[in-house]
Amino acid sequence: MKQELAAIFNTEAEAVRNIPQDQDFEGVVDLLYQQIHKLGGKVIASGMGKAGQVANNIATTFSATGTPAIFLHPSEAQHGDLGVIRENDVLVVLSNSARTREILELVQLARQLHPELPVVLITGNREGAIVKRSNHTLFTGKPEEVCPLGLTPTTSTTVMMVMGDALTVLLMKRIGFTANEYAKRHHGGYLGEQLRNNGNL
Repeated sequence: MKQELAAIFNTEAEAVRNIPQDQDFEGVVDLLYQQIHKLGGKVIASGMGKAGQVANNIATTFSATGTPAIFLHPSEAQHGDLGVIRENDVLVVLSNSARTREILELVQLARQLHPELPVVLITGNREGAIVKRSNHTLFTGKPEEVCPLGLTPTTSTTVMMVMGDALTVLLMKRIGFTANEYAKRHHGGYLGEQLRNNGNL
């Protein structure tokens, strides 16, 4: 069992180390900074299935660190939730295949509502249809899934999560986000208690 665990952990860690760093992370951070922090927009994060769960986590982490963000379910978007998208927002979509039908439809419908809406894609496929519809594409490196069937989103979602963390951290540094500002957004739980005890509120 220990050997199996070590192999799983090593596979996922290697996938993170192999995320291509010579891509336009800076351009994405610049876009987010301009649209959200200068023009008053927000991040709309979306994905289907497991990628959607990662998108939800990315949205909540952005919000907790000074960048307003929400998760938009791509199917619910077609039943009225699309109305949450406003001018100056940025749509950040996650799709390992870059051809997820619901995400393709979301991008199309969102652009019907706001033709100039910027789209950022995080994907494992440089050739997928969503790539052509995105302003910025961040490539995961297309790691093999650690799942023994090679099917269940495991390593791919781990890498997406790390890339979301990287964007969050880079943007926190860009806006000079402080512990005091974090405390205003995170009053509850252990973190909130620690921040209050440290005089951040």
